[in-house]
Amino acid sequence: MGQFALPLSVRRADDPGRVVVGNANRAAVDALGEPAAWPYGTAILAGPPRSGKSLLGRWVEGQGGADVLDRADTLDETELFHRWNRTQETGRPLLLIAADPWTIRLPDLRSRLGAALHLAIGVPDDDMVAALIAAHAEARALALGDGALTYLVPRLERSFAGIEAVVATIDRLSLERKTPPTQSVWRDALDAVQGLEQPRLL
Repeated sequence: MGQFALPLSVRRADDPGRVVVGNANRAAVDALGEPAAWPYGTAILAGPPRSGKSLLGRWVEGQGGADVLDRADTLDETELFHRWNRTQETGRPLLLIAADPWTIRLPDLRSRLGAALHLAIGVPDDDMVAALIAAHAEARALALGDGALTYLVPRLERSFAGIEAVVATIDRLSLERKTPPTQSVWRDALDAVQGLEQPRLL
Protein backbone atom coordinates (compact mmCIF):
# COMPACT_ATOMS: atom_id res chain seq x y z
CA MET A 1 0.00 0.00 0.00
CA GLY A 2 1.44 3.33 -1.02
CA GLN A 3 0.53 6.94 -1.44
CA PHE A 4 0.91 8.74 -4.73
CA ALA A 5 2.13 12.25 -3.92
CA LEU A 6 0.50 15.01 -5.92
CA PRO A 7 2.07 18.46 -6.32
CA LEU A 8 -0.88 20.42 -4.91
CA SER A 9 -0.29 23.46 -2.73
CA VAL A 10 -3.75 23.55 -1.15
CA ARG A 11 -4.50 20.98 1.53
CA ARG A 12 -8.03 21.05 2.91
CA ALA A 13 -10.10 18.47 4.79
CA ASP A 14 -12.03 17.69 1.60
CA ASP A 15 -8.94 17.82 -0.63
CA PRO A 16 -6.05 16.07 1.11
CA GLY A 17 -3.64 16.74 -1.74
CA ARG A 18 -2.82 13.14 -2.50
CA VAL A 19 -4.37 9.98 -3.73
CA VAL A 20 -4.03 6.75 -1.80
CA VAL A 21 -2.89 4.08 -4.23
CA GLY A 22 -4.22 0.57 -3.68
CA ASN A 23 -5.97 -2.30 -5.37
CA ALA A 24 -8.78 -0.11 -6.74
CA ASN A 25 -6.64 2.35 -8.69
CA ARG A 26 -3.08 1.06 -9.02
CA ALA A 27 -3.46 -0.03 -12.64
CA ALA A 28 -5.03 3.32 -13.55
CA VAL A 29 -2.26 5.27 -11.82
CA ASP A 30 0.43 3.28 -13.61
CA ALA A 31 -1.21 3.88 -17.00
CA LEU A 32 -1.73 7.59 -16.36
CA GLY A 33 2.00 7.95 -15.91
CA GLU A 34 2.62 6.90 -19.54
CA PRO A 35 0.54 9.18 -21.83
CA ALA A 36 2.72 8.29 -24.81
CA ALA A 37 1.32 4.74 -24.66
CA TRP A 38 -2.36 5.73 -24.81
CA PRO A 39 -4.10 4.48 -27.99
CA TYR A 40 -4.79 7.43 -30.28
CA GLY A 41 -3.31 9.61 -27.56
CA THR A 42 -6.51 9.39 -25.54
CA ALA A 43 -7.42 7.92 -22.14
CA ILE A 44 -10.70 7.93 -20.25
CA LEU A 45 -10.63 7.76 -16.45
CA ALA A 46 -13.91 6.77 -14.81
CA GLY A 47 -14.85 5.97 -11.25
CA PRO A 48 -17.20 6.60 -8.36
CA PRO A 49 -17.58 9.94 -6.56
CA ARG A 50 -14.70 11.09 -4.29
CA SER A 51 -12.37 8.40 -5.66
CA GLY A 52 -9.63 10.86 -6.58
CA LYS A 53 -10.30 11.20 -10.31
CA SER A 54 -9.91 14.99 -10.36
CA LEU A 55 -6.77 14.87 -8.21
CA LEU A 56 -5.22 12.38 -10.60
CA GLY A 57 -6.23 14.58 -13.51
CA ARG A 58 -4.53 17.57 -11.93
CA TRP A 59 -1.41 15.48 -11.38
CA VAL A 60 -1.34 14.42 -15.03
CA GLU A 61 -1.87 18.01 -16.15
CA GLY A 62 0.82 19.23 -13.78
CA GLN A 63 3.32 16.84 -15.30
CA GLY A 64 2.71 18.55 -18.65
CA GLY A 65 2.23 15.28 -20.47
CA ALA A 66 -1.40 15.66 -21.48
CA ASP A 67 -4.39 17.96 -21.66
CA VAL A 68 -7.14 17.08 -19.20
CA LEU A 69 -10.89 17.57 -19.45
CA ASP A 70 -12.61 16.92 -16.12
CA ARG A 71 -16.32 16.01 -16.04
CA ALA A 72 -16.11 15.23 -19.72
CA ASP A 73 -19.47 13.45 -19.55
CA THR A 74 -21.14 16.84 -18.92
CA LEU A 75 -19.50 18.63 -21.87
CA ASP A 76 -20.86 19.17 -25.37
CA GLU A 77 -20.23 16.02 -27.38
CA THR A 78 -19.56 17.89 -30.63
CA GLU A 79 -16.84 19.90 -28.88
CA LEU A 80 -15.37 16.69 -27.47
CA PHE A 81 -15.32 15.26 -30.98
CA HIS A 82 -13.35 18.28 -32.16
CA ARG A 83 -10.96 17.93 -29.20
CA TRP A 84 -10.33 14.30 -30.14
CA ASN A 85 -9.57 15.34 -33.71
CA ARG A 86 -7.20 18.03 -32.44
CA THR A 87 -5.39 15.40 -30.38
CA GLN A 88 -4.81 13.39 -33.55
CA GLU A 89 -3.52 16.47 -35.37
CA THR A 90 -1.19 17.76 -32.65
CA GLY A 91 -0.10 14.48 -31.10
CA ARG A 92 -0.67 15.89 -27.61
CA PRO A 93 -2.40 13.29 -25.40
CA LEU A 94 -5.86 13.94 -23.99
CA LEU A 95 -7.26 12.62 -20.69
CA LEU A 96 -11.03 12.64 -20.26
CA ILE A 97 -12.39 12.24 -16.72
CA ALA A 98 -15.98 11.04 -16.48
CA ALA A 99 -18.57 9.50 -14.22
CA ASP A 100 -19.25 5.81 -14.54
CA PRO A 101 -21.26 4.88 -16.55
CA TRP A 102 -20.87 7.44 -19.34
CA THR A 103 -23.45 7.21 -22.13
CA ILE A 104 -22.18 8.84 -25.34
CA ARG A 105 -24.95 9.66 -27.82
CA LEU A 106 -22.95 11.07 -30.72
CA PRO A 107 -22.05 8.03 -32.90
CA ASP A 108 -18.81 9.52 -34.29
CA LEU A 109 -17.57 10.38 -30.80
CA ARG A 110 -18.65 7.02 -29.42
CA SER A 111 -16.73 5.11 -32.06
CA ARG A 112 -13.56 7.12 -31.58
CA LEU A 113 -13.57 7.03 -27.80
CA GLY A 114 -14.25 3.33 -27.96
CA ALA A 115 -10.66 2.93 -29.15
CA ALA A 116 -9.23 5.03 -26.29
CA LEU A 117 -7.57 3.58 -23.20
CA HIS A 118 -10.34 3.02 -20.64
CA LEU A 119 -9.22 3.23 -17.02
CA ALA A 120 -11.55 2.48 -14.13
CA ILE A 121 -11.27 3.03 -10.38
CA GLY A 122 -12.80 0.03 -8.65
CA VAL A 123 -13.79 -1.02 -5.15
CA PRO A 124 -11.17 -0.61 -2.38
CA ASP A 125 -10.13 -3.66 -0.41
CA ASP A 126 -9.51 -3.70 3.36
CA ASP A 127 -5.93 -2.44 3.08
CA MET A 128 -6.98 0.47 0.89
CA VAL A 129 -9.95 1.30 3.13
CA ALA A 130 -7.57 1.53 6.10
CA ALA A 131 -5.20 3.77 4.14
CA LEU A 132 -8.07 6.01 3.03
CA ILE A 133 -9.34 6.38 6.61
CA ALA A 134 -5.83 7.29 7.78
CA ALA A 135 -5.34 9.79 4.94
CA HIS A 136 -8.62 11.59 5.57
CA ALA A 137 -7.94 11.69 9.32
CA GLU A 138 -4.44 13.06 8.74
CA ALA A 139 -5.81 15.78 6.44
CA ARG A 140 -8.11 16.86 9.27
CA ALA A 141 -5.39 16.57 11.94
CA LEU A 142 -7.72 14.07 13.57
CA ALA A 143 -6.35 11.45 15.95
CA LEU A 144 -8.78 8.58 15.56
CA GLY A 145 -7.60 6.71 18.65
CA ASP A 146 -6.17 3.28 19.25
CA GLY A 147 -8.05 0.48 17.55
CA ALA A 148 -9.99 2.76 15.23
CA LEU A 149 -8.91 1.07 12.01
CA THR A 150 -9.52 -2.41 13.42
CA TYR A 151 -13.04 -1.34 14.40
CA LEU A 152 -13.96 0.71 11.34
CA VAL A 153 -12.54 -1.23 8.40
CA PRO A 154 -14.81 -4.32 8.57
CA ARG A 155 -17.88 -2.16 9.21
CA LEU A 156 -17.46 0.45 6.48
CA GLU A 157 -19.14 0.25 3.11
CA ARG A 158 -16.64 -0.03 0.24
CA SER A 159 -17.41 3.45 -1.01
CA PHE A 160 -14.90 6.29 -1.35
CA ALA A 161 -17.57 8.87 -0.50
CA GLY A 162 -18.79 6.80 2.44
CA ILE A 163 -15.30 6.40 3.90
CA GLU A 164 -14.69 10.13 3.66
CA ALA A 165 -18.09 10.88 5.21
CA VAL A 166 -17.48 8.60 8.19
CA VAL A 167 -14.16 10.30 8.99
CA ALA A 168 -15.80 13.72 8.65
CA THR A 169 -18.61 12.63 10.97
CA ILE A 170 -16.16 11.28 13.56
CA ASP A 171 -14.42 14.64 13.47
CA ARG A 172 -17.71 16.53 13.87
CA LEU A 173 -19.01 14.35 16.70
CA SER A 174 -15.71 14.55 18.53
CA LEU A 175 -15.77 18.35 18.35
CA GLU A 176 -19.42 18.55 19.38
CA ARG A 177 -18.87 16.27 22.37
CA LYS A 178 -15.52 17.84 23.20
CA THR A 179 -13.95 14.44 23.57
CA PRO A 180 -11.34 12.45 21.65
CA PRO A 181 -12.81 9.83 19.31
CA THR A 182 -13.66 6.60 21.10
CA GLN A 183 -15.58 3.51 20.09
CA SER A 184 -18.89 5.20 20.90
CA VAL A 185 -18.00 8.05 18.51
CA TRP A 186 -16.87 5.62 15.81
CA ARG A 187 -20.12 3.64 16.18
CA ASP A 188 -22.35 6.71 16.11
CA ALA A 189 -20.53 8.02 13.04
CA LEU A 190 -21.08 4.73 11.24
CA ASP A 191 -24.76 4.74 12.18
CA ALA A 192 -25.16 8.33 11.04
CA VAL A 193 -23.56 7.72 7.64
CA GLN A 194 -24.57 4.16 6.83
CA GLY A 195 -27.93 3.94 8.60
CA LEU A 196 -29.25 1.77 11.37
CA GLU A 197 -30.82 -0.76 9.02
CA GLN A 198 -27.49 -2.52 8.51
CA PRO A 199 -26.56 -5.29 11.00
CA ARG A 200 -23.99 -4.08 13.49
CA LEU A 201 -20.86 -6.08 14.25
CA LEU A 202 -20.27 -6.04 17.99
